Amino acid sequence: MSDAAVHLDLDLDPPDRFRSRPDAAALARSRGVPVLDIVVPVYNEQADLFDSVQRLHRYLSQHVPFPSRITIADNASTDETPRIAARLADELADVRVVGLEQKGRGRALHHVWSTSDAPVLAYMDVDLSTDLAALAPLVAPLISGHSDLAIGSRLARGSRVVRGAKREAISRCYNLLLKSTLSAGFSDAQCGFKAIRADVAQQLLPHVSDTGWFFDTELLVLAQRSGLRTHEVPVDWVDDPDSRVDIVATATVDVRGIARLMRGFATGAIPVQMLAAQLGQQSAPTRSLLRQAVRFAMVGVASTIAYLLLFIALRHTVGAQTANLLALLMTAIANTAVNRRFTFGVRGTARVARHQLDGLVVFGIALAVTSGALAALHLFAGQPHHAVELTALVTANLAATAIRFVLLRGWVFHPRRSS
Repeated sequence: MSDAAVHLDLDLDPPDRFRSRPDAAALARSRGVPVLDIVVPVYNEQADLFDSVQRLHRYLSQHVPFPSRITIADNASTDETPRIAARLADELADVRVVGLEQKGRGRALHHVWSTSDAPVLAYMDVDLSTDLAALAPLVAPLISGHSDLAIGSRLARGSRVVRGAKREAISRCYNLLLKSTLSAGFSDAQCGFKAIRADVAQQLLPHVSDTGWFFDTELLVLAQRSGLRTHEVPVDWVDDPDSRVDIVATATVDVRGIARLMRGFATGAIPVQMLAAQLGQQSAPTRSLLRQAVRFAMVGVASTIAYLLLFIALRHTVGAQTANLLALLMTAIANTAVNRRFTFGVRGTARVARHQLDGLVVFGIALAVTSGALAALHLFAGQPHHAVELTALVTANLAATAIRFVLLRGWVFHPRRSS
């Protein structure tokens, strides 16, 4: 996207029946405050901070047609970051610094967003990996009152992303995990380019516990469960090769956060119904993970039994690998059809062919798991006893079943693809 393409017409006035919240630009004018407050969380960013904030400030001055503020949220930096931030605040209009005594991106956003006077709040990473041309499309529906939150998405159709295969795979696996466990309806929880209306933030933030990288995911899931509308913008994004994010540690925290949210929603500790009522919304319907898991397990047990019977019947005729292929293929087709109706409640004949095709992709992954286990067994054990062979296959099949559930729930039969 080019800078020339950036356009935001604040005179557009949608019909009242489509507007859920008051116009943020009018609110800002009446209060004498900026329309938009962009938070840049930093921790020991002395190398990038000065140039990035100057670039952002220049862009806002030249291309954004309403008053905006940049807030540098310093997370207890120990290098020259505080001094550089103070210099920027002295030299540039509408730039301020908020210092925190503890680290944590989520903690910084929670603090600044809770105390800001702007009606629309945003944040972006200090490396400015996301093309700033996406800023106006990000905040426009929040200013008009059409949407409640907005996220930049590197996984949406139309986005252009430059990053390594490892990070791409991790990002897609994480979002698949969110879809399969929390029924997430958004496509990219981790992109550091988001915005929220301040009135919505005031209601949601007291219920967001995470102070680190999981903050974004928790906020988005809570908003979705509360019936709020999230707007997604495809972005142009270039990976920062010097990113210091600890992938393993972050993934561990994310998994714990997902488990905490699942427990909170299941027990009612997270008051979704109350939040939805306060926000004037109806809480979004959700798919019961436990019920689907139980039904999937029932189908899985039946499929495993059928698979073993077929494998035993075919093994001496066509060999172990071919028997595994045929038995898994036949049970996979039946498994997809039964899970489609019984587990995930998809009715009718629409998209049956696509579901079966996607199911075959899942079958291919399951085949790789089971065939790989069989090949490894024969490689290390030569000619194992049939009982050992069956035990290895059952174990591999159980692993393949778990993978199949995640893929079916988070991809094949996810509401966004099945509706």
